[in-house]
Amino acid sequence: MANVDAKAFVDRLSKLYASWESADEDNQWNDMDALVVIVGKDDVLYSKSTALQTWLFGYELTDTLCVFCANEIHILTSKKKADFLTPLHAVLKGKKDLPTLKTYLRSKDDDTESLVTISSGIKRSKAGKTVGVFTKDVFTGDFVEACQKNVLSAYTQVDVSAAFAYVSASKDEAELDLIKKACQITCNVFSKHVKKEIVTIVDEEKRVKHSKIADGIDQVVTEKKFIPAGVDADQVEICYSPIIQSGGDYQLKFSTVSSDEKLHFGTIICYLGIRYKSYCSNIVRTMFVQPTQEMQDHYEFLLSVYEKALENLKDGVKLSDVYSVVYDYVGQQHPELQESFTKTIGFAMGIEFREGSLSIAPKCNLTVKKGMVFNINLGFSGLSNPSAEDEEGKTYAIFIGDTVLVEESNPATELTALSKKKLSSIAIFLGNEGENGKTAINPDMLQDQKWLDRTRKEMTAEEKRKTHQSELSRHMNEQAKKRLLDGKQDALTKRPKLSSHVAYRHPSLVPRDSEIQNSRIFVDKKYEALILPIHGYPTPFHISTVKNISKSEEGEYTYLRINFFHPGGSLGRVDGVVFPDGDATFVKEISFRSSSKHGSVAANLMSVFQLIKEVQKKFRARESEKKELEGYVEQESLVLSTNKGNARLKDLYMRPVIGSRRVQGTLEAHLNGLRYTTLKGDKVDILYKNVKHAFFQPSKNEMIVLLHFHLKHPLIIGKKKHKDMQFYTEVGEIMTDLGRTQHLHDRDDLMAEQAERELRAKLDNAFDSFRKKVESQQQYHIDFEKPFRELAFHGVPYRSTVLLQPTTNCLVNLTEQPPFIIVLDELELVHFERVQFHMRNFDMVFVFKDYKKKIAMVSSIPMSSLDSIKEWFNSCDIKYTEGIQSLNWTKIMKTINDDPEGFFENGGWTFLDSGSDNEEAGSGDEDSEGSDEYKPTSDEEEPGSEGEGSGDGDDSDEDYTSISENSESDEEEDVEENSEEESGKDWDELEEEAKKADKEQAKLTEEDVISKRKRPNESKGQGPNKKKSKH
Repeated sequence: MANVDAKAFVDRLSKLYASWESADEDNQWNDMDALVVIVGKDDVLYSKSTALQTWLFGYELTDTLCVFCANEIHILTSKKKADFLTPLHAVLKGKKDLPTLKTYLRSKDDDTESLVTISSGIKRSKAGKTVGVFTKDVFTGDFVEACQKNVLSAYTQVDVSAAFAYVSASKDEAELDLIKKACQITCNVFSKHVKKEIVTIVDEEKRVKHSKIADGIDQVVTEKKFIPAGVDADQVEICYSPIIQSGGDYQLKFSTVSSDEKLHFGTIICYLGIRYKSYCSNIVRTMFVQPTQEMQDHYEFLLSVYEKALENLKDGVKLSDVYSVVYDYVGQQHPELQESFTKTIGFAMGIEFREGSLSIAPKCNLTVKKGMVFNINLGFSGLSNPSAEDEEGKTYAIFIGDTVLVEESNPATELTALSKKKLSSIAIFLGNEGENGKTAINPDMLQDQKWLDRTRKEMTAEEKRKTHQSELSRHMNEQAKKRLLDGKQDALTKRPKLSSHVAYRHPSLVPRDSEIQNSRIFVDKKYEALILPIHGYPTPFHISTVKNISKSEEGEYTYLRINFFHPGGSLGRVDGVVFPDGDATFVKEISFRSSSKHGSVAANLMSVFQLIKEVQKKFRARESEKKELEGYVEQESLVLSTNKGNARLKDLYMRPVIGSRRVQGTLEAHLNGLRYTTLKGDKVDILYKNVKHAFFQPSKNEMIVLLHFHLKHPLIIGKKKHKDMQFYTEVGEIMTDLGRTQHLHDRDDLMAEQAERELRAKLDNAFDSFRKKVESQQQYHIDFEKPFRELAFHGVPYRSTVLLQPTTNCLVNLTEQPPFIIVLDELELVHFERVQFHMRNFDMVFVFKDYKKKIAMVSSIPMSSLDSIKEWFNSCDIKYTEGIQSLNWTKIMKTINDDPEGFFENGGWTFLDSGSDNEEAGSGDEDSEGSDEYKPTSDEEEPGSEGEGSGDGDDSDEDYTSISENSESDEEEDVEENSEEESGKDWDELEEEAKKADKEQAKLTEEDVISKRKRPNESKGQGPNKKKSKH
């Protein structure tokens, strides 16, 4: 069991007690004096008692009694659970407005003594007569009976289920994050499995039971392809058994089950609810097969009713008012449908799937609050379709549902918007019967809409990527334009300026040295100034104005030349700086000459040259150090943990190195961060809140095992800023003696290999255990990412070839130094350069959303990795482009930053797109968002399906879930037969064409030979008619 989240516990307990003490009209605690919650060992999916435990503690605590009094909280539980709750004692002691916590350990024999003590605590709470309970929760067992006998029986009991439901309905950020993940899984399962299976069944005219389809959904929910990154599949489960309805028998409620009737190819309603870490999500979709125009119109109207519900579900509105507005809207637009409209249009959800006391219904007068999550589900039942060919299709219903979040003033936000519900995404339009007797899905799914021909034809991976990339391109250009134009004025006001160094702020500070009086060059080390005699007047220059200095000897003369910084000249590495006073008079350069006859003057020039170099070196070193510290953010102090069981890793090295040599040290986890302590006593602290990304790379196929932290704000190590901190240990020999003779079965070598394998396993387990302990702390959210070696590819980010490995949020190389880390969220786009068929390698350029940031580049990537890299970026919603040439990115980024508005008016990043795909990308309307949904499932099919599975009768149930292998060969045979029939030419005609083609080929070959004799150098590119081939 992980640690309890103390912060969430305090926040939610405060809400509970504030609601209890409030005088609002929505207070439903019924003047109770204490709240009693008893949980037994019963396996109950939904109950208020377990929901309260999960809400407060993050886990269900079986065989536990919780009593919430006015000034005390009493908990009777086992020792292990009491230890889990131990951190809450210290947290509540410092909170004067919250009660103290008292825990009691259960006895093996009898808990009567503890129960009597807890009962006396109830008597001290307010009036001590009435206790709040959850009356619908029924648990059994000896412990539950003992609690009821010694505690509950002595007091009046009132039901406070509705009160707890209302106070826990508004979700905090942590709860919303879990609900959003659950919604994403639900949408993935529906879009990638449920919809595909139904389309496959309809396409192949299979006869499958509703219950069979529902069972198939239940089995695939936890499959890896449906689980987003960062989600624990073990915590994913079904809210209720999926419901499939068709064939005229529709019950628009969630308490029904899928029947054993065969799926009817008419109106199909699908219910799917999935929860993650106890937090629920739900969607309902209606799919049509060959709908009539009236059915389409009714569905479109239901979508408008749904939008009306979202518009009115806002903070401060009563639930009954939301229903009234929606119901009246139906009556105004389609009075004939009002009687068929659902009696409720939604309910609150969270840890419990359905909260009946918070239904959007005529009699529920509770007020909606920001942060509440509802499942909006509405529809029409008992509708008639007289034109249906069979009796089952004459009656149909329409039902849609989504999980939504209540906003303060805006319409409610859909959390399940990924599962599209436009008519174009859920309607299947059929064509005429083909020669094989099957009914083909018509590509013209709606009138006046262009659809790709998908009749038994899969899109290639490249086509899918292009479709997705065109959507990303439009979105990226819009977002980038908005971001750049919004920040344009801010950028103008933040232009860097050259530091204005003054040699002497007052004439009295100028030294009175004799050399100055004698019109000699003088170097003032104290003020870092250079005093030059100009027309007999000593003129001071600060050393920062000196660009460079040179000394030369020509004949009997010695020359000293000094160049200064000035407007219009190069400013070295200081990019984009401007002078404080650009209209002033500047000296560009000045030269001094002395004759060797005047030995003292020549010697002075020599000493001045050395002094200027010395002062300039010190000044530049100080300025460089000062610049290095710019933007440095001071960290908070590390709060040390006194617990002896802190997570700890010993004998680690750190990168970057502290000092001149690497020294081993210990990495230890504390309350708010990590501390690395070397054997010499040097310490480096990394706070959890400063960690942007954390990585754990095991030793498999590597010589080291490491933990790497990519920071938000850099740390100062050895007077330099570092944003990457790495802790590692070696697991094998970095160098091997090749001169030593070895034998294949050398016993020492075998033992050494075995020892190395054991060491690797031991170190991997130690690092992994440390990682898990750091992740388990609740106050700060730290997730370690593991590189995906199966997606890795080679490239050169700096000077050497390294293995670049994707992670959940980054592209990294952590083994070589310096580390290479690209954060995907910071990327605007990726451009592939030198992509040509005859090239063995290509380059990859990373353009960041911060256009002021220098682009990153990886060169010499093998061409064989291109497709897998494209697929990965596409799956991460990263826009990529490709070209055959290398571009001048410095000039491109300068052009964009100088005139971002003009750049995006001219098309933005579309200039990188190869070909003229933009017209195609922009020709479709927004309804084309679902155009890629209707493809029979062919990936990861289970073997063993029979080729003739589309036959009639009950035998087809066993093989509907996968497309038969023979179906593909049937299609190929159909294509061959059609091609023969459509050719329309007999053998004589074909023979005539063949003879003609042979003559033309011979003629071309002869001309080619003659032309080669005349132009022997044409193969080298010198021919006048040389044409460039386009790839």
